[in-house]
Amino acid sequence: MTPEELGQYLEGRRLLVDEALDRHLPGAGDNPKEIHEAVRYSVFAGGKRLRPILILAAAEAAGGQAEQALGAAAAIEMIHTYSLIHDDLPAMDDDEFRRGRLTCHKVYGEAMAILAGDALLTQAFILLSLVPPLRQSSGQASGQAERPEATYTQRSAEACLKVIQEIAQAAGSKGMVGGQVVDILHEDREVDLPTLQYLHAHKTGALIRVCLRVGGLLASVASEQMEALTIYGERIGLAFQIVDDILDLEGSLEALGKQAGSDLRKKKATFPALLGIEESRRWANRLASEAKHAVGIFGDRGAALQAIAEFVVTRRG
Repeated sequence: MTPEELGQYLEGRRLLVDEALDRHLPGAGDNPKEIHEAVRYSVFAGGKRLRPILILAAAEAAGGQAEQALGAAAAIEMIHTYSLIHDDLPAMDDDEFRRGRLTCHKVYGEAMAILAGDALLTQAFILLSLVPPLRQSSGQASGQAERPEATYTQRSAEACLKVIQEIAQAAGSKGMVGGQVVDILHEDREVDLPTLQYLHAHKTGALIRVCLRVGGLLASVASEQMEALTIYGERIGLAFQIVDDILDLEGSLEALGKQAGSDLRKKKATFPALLGIEESRRWANRLASEAKHAVGIFGDRGAALQAIAEFVVTRRG
């Protein structure tokens, strides 16, 4: 997949995700309109939609259709946006800008921003509770008999519950929230490499990793392919955060959509602070190479995942 083809792919999938978000979020005029305005202000502030796109790309690599994963993709973006709203609050990172515009609490106040994040997290699980469609399993396609009691609806419900469980774990205290805790506890403190890896693998990596697994689950992927998607997600999740750390030092407000240098000012634990920029860049490139190797199992169907891995480590914002 060429860079131009990847650009078209990402834009097409971003539009699908935005349409799904618009369908599944309450309207800005729905009562109480103040909270729904704040929700939509944050969700539609822009952004690459990388996490939901990874769900779609994983489902497609596994032989499924993007459309069958759109609900989960929209839900994961709601969870991601909730985490950004809360991360920007004065009690956390106290940021003024996000995605090139004022943060939610700067426009709507701290109380409404907290509630907007809460509303998004709740809405995500409402959406995830809807039974997703499943493609025909490889066993069925080859003519193998299906268990009589395992009806289409039952299998879909089982997949739905598994998706909910995995996303909840990735977003909770043993995933994203836990990583945020470690981040707060290690501000202005020396940190060793294992702790830094744990921080990034949970604060950022857990949600990215689960995106790949959810795409596989919704496409009824085989166990070997699920392992490949999991490895890809782990490597790309860590690489993404390492590149974010580098861009915080080298980027600009225009490119990043937020103030550059905030990690340094807040004395955050980052890979460049521990290893230096060049060694951090080597780490990110190595992780991306491992991710691409893992999804080689999918052949041409994994082309988008291959290209996204390269994009993650070469992006400028």
